[in-house]
Amino acid sequence: MYPVLPYKNSLHSINPYIPGKRLEEVVKELGLREVIKLASNENPLGCSPRVLEAAAAVLQAPSRYPDGGSSELRAELSRHTGLKPQQFVIGAGSFELIAFVAETFIGPGDEAIMPTPSFSWYATVTKLQEGRIIEVPLTTHRVDLDAIKREITDKTRVIWLCNPNNPTGTIFTGEQLGRFLEDIPSSIVVAMDEAYCDFVTGQGYPDTLNWIGQYPNLIVLRTFSKIYGLASLRIGYAAASEETADYMNRCRQIFNVNAVAQASALAGLKDAGFRERVYENNQLGKEYFYKVFGELGLDYIPTEASFIMVHTGQDSEVLYQLLLKEGVIIRPGSAYGMQEWLRVSIGTMEENRIFIEALHKVLEVPAAAGSSKG
Repeated sequence: MYPVLPYKNSLHSINPYIPGKRLEEVVKELGLREVIKLASNENPLGCSPRVLEAAAAVLQAPSRYPDGGSSELRAELSRHTGLKPQQFVIGAGSFELIAFVAETFIGPGDEAIMPTPSFSWYATVTKLQEGRIIEVPLTTHRVDLDAIKREITDKTRVIWLCNPNNPTGTIFTGEQLGRFLEDIPSSIVVAMDEAYCDFVTGQGYPDTLNWIGQYPNLIVLRTFSKIYGLASLRIGYAAASEETADYMNRCRQIFNVNAVAQASALAGLKDAGFRERVYENNQLGKEYFYKVFGELGLDYIPTEASFIMVHTGQDSEVLYQLLLKEGVIIRPGSAYGMQEWLRVSIGTMEENRIFIEALHKVLEVPAAAGSSKG
């Protein structure tokens, strides 16, 4: 059946983004009393108490429009980073900021390059602007910057990079990125998605915010959804040269970020103690998973993010459905072309243990191997 109305040609090749199932949805569908969600890399500790106080205060005046320029938040980001307030673009999470990059730089017939598997939204926003996406496979689960360089043409406008990469959790170093930026034309925008940067423990991770002055074609994208725990409020920021930020801001809708989100992000920035607790919980969860997967003989990808990929040797869609029935929501690797892998968010230690018990059951292996309380 052909469409009745003249929809944009670019929409025909795009499928809507499908997020992880909500807890309430699974409870209702399967009639379960308790469900844990380890599918969307949400913060297992919630958010800072200061955030709740700030949000409640703003809700006393919901009839007022928010600050259209997020001026207080940009000023606080300036204090935190040393960049100028004019170098920040505030958006409704990484999704909107990624779209701003595409709207600012990609036009019909232009090319953008991305690693694969990585965050699928890069391809979507490129296609929405009638651009062509060039996908470069990972090498041993890592972004291959040299392979990406080989795909550059005179039509390349944007290179999408995710560091740590989603879904593999791997990183490239500042040394590798520096060589890459020196080698590519300065007219090509490098959009650096650093949603999980606060969880990195590996050596050599680049401090990209301090590189923007040297590389004006670099745009750094960060979110308040992960370590800050504000996923439902939809807020994040891009850091760039003043000129680039100015042009990206021209793509913003009026009042694109609500007042509750702005106040919450501002409060979250001021609570370093909460972020440290989230970081420590993530470290404990990683160590636990490494230990248990090792005991079970399951391959996994050492992660620098708040999730981990584990190889089960079985069809991920089948395991996804079986785990759902056990009250555990994860992300099947089939969504990323990794058919026998599962992506599991690192939760509280109790949630992690519940997942391992469910995994034992669906894989039909003895539970004793992962019963450690460490």
